[in-house]
Order: sequence, then C-alpha cells, then structure tokens
Amino acid sequence: MRHLYLNGAWRASTSGESVDVVNPATEETVDRVPAGSPADVEIAVAAARAALPSWSSTAAAERGKILSAAAELIRERSDQIARIITTDMGAPYNVAMKVQTLMPAGVLASYGQLAETYDFEGGRVGNSRIFREPVGVVAAITPWNYPLHQIVCKVAPALAAGCTVVLKPSEVAPLAAFALAGILDEVGLPAGVFNMVSGYGPVVGEALVTHPDVDMVSFTGSTRAGRRVASLAAETVKRVALELGGKSASVVLPDADLAAATKVTVANAFLNSGQTCSAWTRMIVHRDQYDDAVGLAVAAARKYTVGDPFDELTRLGPLVSAAQRDRVVHYINRGQEEGARLVAGGTDRPLERGFYVEPTVFAGVEPGMVIEQEEIFGPVLAIIPYTRGEDEAVAIANGTPYGLAGAVWAGDEEHAVSVARRLRTGQVAVNGGQFNPRAPFGGYKQSGLGRELGEFGLEEYLEIKSVQL
Repeated sequence: MRHLYLNGAWRASTSGESVDVVNPATEETVDRVPAGSPADVEIAVAAARAALPSWSSTAAAERGKILSAAAELIRERSDQIARIITTDMGAPYNVAMKVQTLMPAGVLASYGQLAETYDFEGGRVGNSRIFREPVGVVAAITPWNYPLHQIVCKVAPALAAGCTVVLKPSEVAPLAAFALAGILDEVGLPAGVFNMVSGYGPVVGEALVTHPDVDMVSFTGSTRAGRRVASLAAETVKRVALELGGKSASVVLPDADLAAATKVTVANAFLNSGQTCSAWTRMIVHRDQYDDAVGLAVAAARKYTVGDPFDELTRLGPLVSAAQRDRVVHYINRGQEEGARLVAGGTDRPLERGFYVEPTVFAGVEPGMVIEQEEIFGPVLAIIPYTRGEDEAVAIANGTPYGLAGAVWAGDEEHAVSVARRLRTGQVAVNGGQFNPRAPFGGYKQSGLGRELGEFGLEEYLEIKSVQL
C-alpha cells in the first residue's frame, strides 16, 4: 500500500486502513491508498503551520522557480502520468494526455511565471501602502473527474502566493495526486510546504475543514458537498473558495452556423464522458431549426465510439465508478418518465465489463424537467426548443440554480457577446471560443464562490493589508 506525504516524507497512515483504487474500464482493483485519519490531518496541518513563516518569506521568484521545475517534470513524464489517469478514472488516453496532463502542466508553469512577476508589495492609496500577503495554511479538497488539473488549480496558486498546503485528493481517483507529490518532493519543495492525506471526505475532509489552524478551504465538488464545507468552515470563519456543479447551456441563435454549433456542443457535452462540471449539457435551439439540430446531434453522438480508453479509436471511456454509472442511468430513465424523447443512446450496457454508458441525446425536453435542471455528470445532452426569440432563450439558459459556463452561437460576433453578457454564468464561449487556462474560472449562483486560474486565481490565496504612513 502507498503512504501519505507528510512534512517532506512518505509515511504510513495512523489508521492502518486503505481504499481500493478500481480501474473503471476493467472493474479490477489496481492499487490501494491510505484511508487517512484525523490524527494524520493533525500531523499534516502542524507541518504546514510550522513551514509557513519560512515559505511565505521566501522570495516569490524562488517559489516560482520551484513551480516551473515541477511543471517541466510533468511534461517530461506526461506519458506515464496520462496512463495513470486513464487507468485511474477512465479518460481516453488522448484526453488524459492533452487535457488531463499537459493542460495542468501549463497551468503550473503559468503560476511559476506569475509568482516572479506579480507585484505583492506595490500600490498606494493616499498615505497607505498596500501589501498582499499569503492567507496561510490552505486545505485543498479535490474531485476525481480531473484529478491532476483540479489539484494544480489550487496547489499552484496557493504555493505561488506563499501559502502552505494540505491536499485531500478524491479517494475515487487518487493516483495522479501521488505522482504530483513525488514530483514536488523531487524538485526540492521544503518539508511541510505541501502535505497530502488521502482518504474519505467525512473523515479527512471534515477534519481539515474544521481544523482551527487551517486558514482557508478550497473545495471542488458537488453543490451539496460544497454547502457542507461552507457550513463547517463558518464555525471558524475560514475563507472558502468553492467550485461546484453546473448545468450549462449552449444557446444557438437563428443566424448561427447550426452544423458547427451542434458538433461543438456535442463534443463539449461528452468530453471526459460528460464528467465535466462546465459541460454544455443543454442545447437551446429555435423551434424552426429544432428538428435539424436534433438530427445533427444524433449523427454526431453516433461517432462517439465507446470502448477501451487505451484504444486510439475510443472517444468515450467509462464513467468513474459503478455508482456514477447507476446515477446516470437513473437520470436517463427519469428523462423518459418525464416525457422527453430518447433519440440516441439509452440505458443498455454497451460493453459487458466496465462502467460504460452510451452517448445519449434527449429531444422534446422542456424547461423544468429534472434532466434539464439537475447535473447528471454523464454523456447526456438535452435539446430544448424556444419560439419567442432570444429573450426566451436567455431565460431558459438562466433558469437553473447553476451558473458555471455556457456558450452562445450567432452569425454576428458582437451580437453573440451581447447575449453572452446576459447569461448569469462565469464563463461563456462565443462561436466555439477555446478554453483559456489563464482566464478566471468559476461560477455564479450555486456553482460556487471565487475564481481559479490566472491572476484572479492567485488573488484568492492573498490577504490585503494596508499600512498607514
């Protein structure tokens, strides 16, 4: 069994218990990681607290150099890490390489650069000097769907800011976290600056969130779990950053390129087998184009070959677990019970072994249906018609409790931007604009609090001090 990473060394958990790591494509146990305990959390937090004065006073440029070195090692070992992620959570290898490995390497490198250039000590307001200082000890609690990327989005800016970190990776897909811990150790990060305690949320996660020596919690996961984190953290008035669920809309205006809009929307909805919080899982199309859009979506969905994630022809890997597969199947059944029309996919198991679900498309979806309102977290696209113009389309797009991402498609870019401004969501792609890993990422409403990535992400981990002269 693997060990925890505490105060610069690999150490056995005090619990003596473990969590099986299951390959979702084969349903076989491939590894075991420690099921950490509250006692392990105490050791980790004490190490982070002890390391804070030295690390926070280390020149920011030196902190940046360590992050840049870690990014370079991820790039050098990208094949190994991508294979770990594919085995761990089922992403097709090419997705695991490009999105799950090389993108977080780029994010890590960007914080290495930002640490060297960001002005932590600049600024004046009248007779006051303004300083930006690290918030302190950070608990980073991360999910399984992007197991390296979501860690880097928290750990990199926290370390760049001068904070120390205790990471609790998801117990469902934890192996990339162990790879990153080894890299941070190898590049010479001082002992105690980064610590990792694997295990279960109700045990390790809650011990971190309630610990009086933890100054900030950064959590990514479900909205339900985020509410729990915020509630527990309030007892000690911690800073909380939450990146939670989504039910994002792709709004197609009548003058848009319908074929392009449909192709890209389907691709976005099915990326990572639909296990993406920012996926565009609702496609909102004018009634006059609705039948054509449904036909195009069905044709696109049929091109998503389900299979072994190491097979280069596979476009849709398994869901991460049996529980996740069952959840998605439940929603597909619920959609049919509500009267939505299943036009692609369904609940049949496409392969005898593995936690697979077919790429699924629903037509005849109406606002207010469960499959239109709730996050499914699987390869399921709902296509919704509108008839009265873009005001109705915007109202439908804004008509869920979430506001994480979205898209607008139109013939005129400025018109599309004006509609994008009306969407109550943190990020909007216009006519397929590419994801920008240096732009702020985060949500409105129940999709969360705060922002990740780029300078905005760094500033989540900084306190602001004014000194009057």
